[in-house]
Amino acid sequence: MVFERYIRDYVNIFDKLDRGAWNYEDGCVLIGEEAMYGATGDERYFDSIKNYVDRYVRQDGTIKGYDPEEYNIDRIPSGRVLYLLYDNTGDVRYLKAVEQLMTQIRNQPRTRCRNFWHKKIYPYQIWLDGLYMGMPFYMIYEKRFDQCANYPDIINQFKNVRKLLFDQEKKLYYHACDESREVFWADPETGLSANFWTRAMGWYLMALTDCYEILGDDYPDYRTVLQKLLQEAIDGLLTYQDEESGLFYQLTALKDEEGNYLEMSGSCMISCALLKGVRLGMLQEEKYRPKGEEILMALELRCMKLSGGRLSLTRICGGAGLGPAGNTRRDGSIRYYLHEPVVEDEQKGAGVMMLAYSEWLRLNAEGRTETLGYPKVSIYNRGYEQFN
Repeated sequence: MVFERYIRDYVNIFDKLDRGAWNYEDGCVLIGEEAMYGATGDERYFDSIKNYVDRYVRQDGTIKGYDPEEYNIDRIPSGRVLYLLYDNTGDVRYLKAVEQLMTQIRNQPRTRCRNFWHKKIYPYQIWLDGLYMGMPFYMIYEKRFDQCANYPDIINQFKNVRKLLFDQEKKLYYHACDESREVFWADPETGLSANFWTRAMGWYLMALTDCYEILGDDYPDYRTVLQKLLQEAIDGLLTYQDEESGLFYQLTALKDEEGNYLEMSGSCMISCALLKGVRLGMLQEEKYRPKGEEILMALELRCMKLSGGRLSLTRICGGAGLGPAGNTRRDGSIRYYLHEPVVEDEQKGAGVMMLAYSEWLRLNAEGRTETLGYPKVSIYNRGYEQFN
């Protein structure tokens, strides 16, 4: 009841928000609403998605507040719902908007190992966040419109991240690396950022499960790669789960660091990946489903607040990145991560809450989720079709 009440109320608030530009924060909510639509069939979620997108996508398919030449991978994930809108309405402007975003993907600058730069202003940098921001949208497009021609590119970007960012001793992924070793936050020897940030690893886990789902039953070798990466990353992360609360700390490996705190969004992403991994057969149900549900229960008990009849979602890191942002020097230090604002009801927390809860609903649906799917057409189950 608590999650359902919170999500219902949040959607009502979200429908009235306007950040004025196409952004990934709102995209988190849109993707969460899409997942809830798929799990429940409630048209309220579809209507909310369409209401939002129609404020930004013009009749000619151009997107308000979007500049493709920023080459900012964070601008891509909101576009995932464009496929759903086209499938349910047949309105070609949504496909034109998809093409606008794919133009950025095709021209996105790359590192020497062929991964996308995170942004044009962050040259030669690979962030864990970027895999979630770019790869699912890219893979859906490849499946539907390009005969999967660039699947090897997508899988190789995951493999490169494993090679460059994974710490064999800690069994965790660093937030980012700079191939050039020139930016101030990068280790001059390795190019790595300094710390393990739970939400960054959450983005990575969700990218793995989303891309695995998009692959469907085709390309078993690629599915095996993603499954092994998920298994390894989950097993590493679970050794850092706080035994008392069931949640994860903002800085994953530094439980005893003064000022470190149990963070909602990263914990929720891990729950989502566990439950979705179980649903898709990537993870063993008997072992991992109880863990995913434990985290979800902990979120309800420890991160929900009721005041004046209104539910709030707490313990959300407002934002954390690397490099200059306005007047902020984001150096990736312990102090930096632990002094970013902790907020309530922020999109990255609320959207992921929808994702995790939708996975729980699917797992508990009679006959399991395979009998559900999207009410009309699932973007993940459609094969190649020509773009017109």
